[in-house]
Formats: sequence, structure tokens, C-alpha cells
Amino acid sequence: MLDSNPNFNFPKYLDIQPSTFSVAKDSGTLSSIYGHESQKQAIETYGIAGRVWEAAYILSIYLNPPSNLIFNTAFLCEEKRKSIRIIELGSGSGMVGINVALSLKLQLGDRLVLTDLSEVCPLLESNLNAGCKDPNLRDLIYVRPLAWGNSEHANRIRSELVADQRPQCAPLSRILCSDLVYFPELLAPLLRTLIDLTSRPLASPQLEVLISYKIRSLPKETPFWAAFGLWFTYEPVLVREQLPDSSLSSWQRFGSTFEGPMFIFIARRRPESLEWIVPSEDSNLLAGFGAYGTMHSKVDDTFENILFMSLGDTTE
Repeated sequence: MLDSNPNFNFPKYLDIQPSTFSVAKDSGTLSSIYGHESQKQAIETYGIAGRVWEAAYILSIYLNPPSNLIFNTAFLCEEKRKSIRIIELGSGSGMVGINVALSLKLQLGDRLVLTDLSEVCPLLESNLNAGCKDPNLRDLIYVRPLAWGNSEHANRIRSELVADQRPQCAPLSRILCSDLVYFPELLAPLLRTLIDLTSRPLASPQLEVLISYKIRSLPKETPFWAAFGLWFTYEPVLVREQLPDSSLSSWQRFGSTFEGPMFIFIARRRPESLEWIVPSEDSNLLAGFGAYGTMHSKVDDTFENILFMSLGDTTE
């Protein structure tokens, strides 16, 4: 999140309660760290960063699905597993990050970087120490300050990833974003950071951005997607269920049955965009300047098309 005033972790008239999402129990061993009282205390100290937001739960299900759910694309294909190098933006209290570490069974050569504002990093460190008891696993997880739009923070992380890159492995394989699209003031800085972290030397055909997202205010949030789609291609994750009689349900968008609705998008940087000039002004970036090599406003309609197709939310 952006390191500036006002403090977005403590917006005016802040009045939020710990999450009680129906799949919160699927966090397993993390339930004590992210239970009602723990979240309540974290909210008092860290504001909205201390709450586990709803889209974090569906991303955790995607990372570690129950046996009856089949996704059209898995988070990680074990048969093709190489070095795993993951950055999470806006990690908050760290539930998604810890779930990644435990679910993927990180091993030597892997690196998981959890990021947030510098004042939130102590919460991340504390929860990591409580949730990752194995010292060998804990040594593979790093906490770094990263304010969206802050090129100095992004450059520091980029340099670290490149410095310990393993031979024949990409320096970065995944960027995770969970419930980050909401404050209008932060949409352009978030997009700028995503562009920074998918540019050279981190850019590769294998690099994917996973975004879990809950719709809260379409008029406020749509400008992000209209600009994001200019720089990235993206599509929603689909799911089908194995029924008790062993038959399979129809494919549907994962998240469509949850309140919101919610989405998980898998995005990839448009290769041609690596040559485009990124505008320095946030307003111009969000307006589409620089995309397709031209300095005038433009929008992408991918998100609108996905919303339209979601009216049915079932595909054979």
C-alpha cells in the first residue's frame, strides 16, 4: 500500500470487524492466528491491514483445494516444478503468504517475499514466526517494505531476486494480489508496481500475476481493470466439482457462488508492452497513456466482457 498521507490503513470513520467468512475454517492450523480475537487486536494496531479480507479465503482454497474441486488451471504443476519465486503485494496479516509456504512445501532455492507498508511489516513477521515453526521453511520467507508506486522499494526487491537467481530458472514466477483493488487513490500506484515487477529483468513468459478480487464498488474499481488490461492479458479461474456419484459438474467461474461476487484472475504481461513508455503521472497511467506506444487515453474492455459473461456463470 502507498506510503503517504492520509494513512489508508486507518481511513476516516474506520469501523470494521474481524472477518467471519464461511470458509475461514479451511485455513486449518492458522485458525488461532487469524481467529476473531487475533484479528480484532490486529485491527486496533494496524487498521485494515490487520483484517483477513474475504478474497484471501478463496485464494487460499485455490492454493490448497479440497479433493472434490478441479480447477481449469492449477496454481502449481508438480511435474514441471522448478524453483518457486513468489512476491505477494499488500500481504497485510500474512494469511495468504503463510498458506502458500505451507501448501507448496517450499524447499531450498525457493523464495517467498511478503510485502506491505513498513509499519505493517512487524505484524507480518510476528504471524510468520507463529505460523511457520520449521526454521528451514521460515528461512525461505522474506518480509520487505513495498509501498505501491515506490520505485526504490521495487528496485531493491528486484535486485535481491536477480542476485540469487538459480541457473535456468526465472527470477520471479508468481505475483500474488489478494483483495487490493478498492481505494481509488491506490489504483494507479498498484498498477505501476505490477508493471515494475513484470518488467525486465524479472519479465519472463512464465511469470503470472494472480489476483483475487471481491467487487465492492464497480464505479470506483472499474478504472483499474480498464487500464490493467492494456498492459496485461487476464482470465478468470474456472472450477468444476466432483459430485458424490463421481460425475462432474459443469465448469463455472470460481468465486461465483460467494458473496461479492468474487474472482480469481490469472494475468500475464503483454510481451509488446515491455517496449512501451510508462507515464510518470498516475492519472495518465490510469487513463491508458503509454499503452500501445501512444500518449493518449484508451481503455481495455476485458473486465466488462467478463462481467457480461458472468451473468450466466456456467460454461459447458
